Amino acid sequence: MNIIESETVELKEIYTPDLKKEIIAFANTSGGSIYIGVRDDSKIIGVDNPDFVMQQISNSLRDSIRPDILMFTNIDLLTEEDKKVIRITINQGIKKPYYLKEKGLRPTGVYVRNGTTSAPASEDAIRMMIKISDGESFETNRSLVQELTFVSAQEEMKIRDTEFTAIQMKNLGIISSDEIFTNMGLLISDQCTHSIKFAVFQGTDKLIFKDRKELTGSIFNQLTQAYKTIDFYNGTKATFHDLLRTDDRDYPEEAVRESLLNAIIHRDYAFSGSTYINLYSDRLEIISLGGLVSGLSIEAVMMGASQPRNEKLANLFYRMKLIEAYGTGISKIISSYKGLYKQPRFENAEGAFRVVLPNIHAQTIYVESVKYEPILNLFEKRKEIVRGDVEKSLNIGTTYAINLLREMLDKDLIVKKGSGKNTKYTAK
Repeated sequence: MNIIESETVELKEIYTPDLKKEIIAFANTSGGSIYIGVRDDSKIIGVDNPDFVMQQISNSLRDSIRPDILMFTNIDLLTEEDKKVIRITINQGIKKPYYLKEKGLRPTGVYVRNGTTSAPASEDAIRMMIKISDGESFETNRSLVQELTFVSAQEEMKIRDTEFTAIQMKNLGIISSDEIFTNMGLLISDQCTHSIKFAVFQGTDKLIFKDRKELTGSIFNQLTQAYKTIDFYNGTKATFHDLLRTDDRDYPEEAVRESLLNAIIHRDYAFSGSTYINLYSDRLEIISLGGLVSGLSIEAVMMGASQPRNEKLANLFYRMKLIEAYGTGISKIISSYKGLYKQPRFENAEGAFRVVLPNIHAQTIYVESVKYEPILNLFEKRKEIVRGDVEKSLNIGTTYAINLLREMLDKDLIVKKGSGKNTKYTAK
């Protein structure tokens, strides 16, 4: 036997547990052979108790490497110079990346052959191997994170009377046929790596932040928290027709709900960025990554056409009765603004989709801002004002000034300090 180490040959004097890394590296690259009982200088020294060592190797392959690599390996015993040499032949696997079970799909667990050595694979290389092996669908690809929990998902499914057994997890595509969590599983897990970024701005542009937060965890948790946060800022205006009172929200609740569901179900999770929710004084914008599925136009969507990018996720939401039917979200958003002066907008660009919901009371807000602007401008020159300052600035009487200040207090635009003659007002 005259062999030397190369990209496809590894020589080992003795068996050690680290041999698993070499086997993984060959399976993830172009295959190769490992000879145990041969020194680096090609001198044959043999293996003591080869049958026991071969059993150790076989057990290690079965218990420590995922996916199953045994079908791509062959362990045989050679006799060279009256000495026993173990040869492990590893073929290139078809379910890359292969990895150490205890380390998972991370660089510390995935190895590739680099010249005559085995080295950790980069995260980009791991993703590429997954994409080549599993296909283009993000949902069905194996998740890079395998230590997943499903507390939020289980709570939500219990509320909606949906089973969450091991069999159901396979049927839903959360676990693959070889018992590995998929990206579908990652999305609904508590460890979901995507998020929603929520921002509230003062006025109609992004100059001044009033509030901002990032919503994380399972997409079920993100959906719930996003809706609650919008609901907190979704003001109510009362109108009267004869003696009947009607309360209308700034943003129709059904439009908010359907916009959130569309952003979560249809976004492209192959992008690592967040979904954005931006709330201005006159509109609510929800921006999701990915844009429309290729070949689908906004006009087609407005007609009710639907092609879910994430079919398994859409199917799960349908089973949980979070959505009633495919392709109805946009029409529900439009219907919720029926008869109103301002209408929602839908904008598609390469890599992103935006839904713009107008504040149905924005015109009232504008009129009120003009009404109170002269008083608010007084605070630019002083920290505190009194009623007399309002009377003088607007050239109005005491009663009208008192009413204006009371309205501004009710709308939380100013703060009252003191009482009687010592009453003063400060800006909110």
